[in-house]
Amino acid sequence: MSLGLLILRLLLAALLFGHATQKLRGWFGGGGLVGTGAAFERLGFVPGPRMALVAGLAELVGLASVATGLLTPAGCAVVIGTMTVAAVSTSVNGFWAQRGGCEVPFWYGATAAVLGFTGPGAWSLDAALGLDEWSHYAQGPAALAVGLLASAVPLVGRARVLRDRAAAQGTDGP
Repeated sequence: MSLGLLILRLLLAALLFGHATQKLRGWFGGGGLVGTGAAFERLGFVPGPRMALVAGLAELVGLASVATGLLTPAGCAVVIGTMTVAAVSTSVNGFWAQRGGCEVPFWYGATAAVLGFTGPGAWSLDAALGLDEWSHYAQGPAALAVGLLASAVPLVGRARVLRDRAAAQGTDGP
């Protein structure tokens, strides 16, 4: 089981690395801070470049924790929160990714939640440092709750921006 958890952690971390560097550096066809920032602004996250920086850095912190298995519940909470924001933002397009939906961030967040419930496994820094003694029955729900609660901050700000835009245009809000 430890090998499977290690592979799962490394795969999630590799995918998050791609997402983070698309935002931060424009790698892998990403827009960098300017292009991603503009996209974030259209979605209601202002100021866009700063929000792209925060999202990219959060993904880097989460992937580092998940990949190494160090402070895994905290890293999972960061990934859950970041991916919840992304999933909510894209859910207007439905679920499937080919239509711009929330499939990818949903899956990354769900994978982080699973890791929060299972723990990182024996091949992790948490295990090497004796930090895996915490009850997974407490860690998983805590990671999920903290991630979901943290996602409320940018989502509430986004809702306010979208409501103000709609009011300025004389239309109904989101």
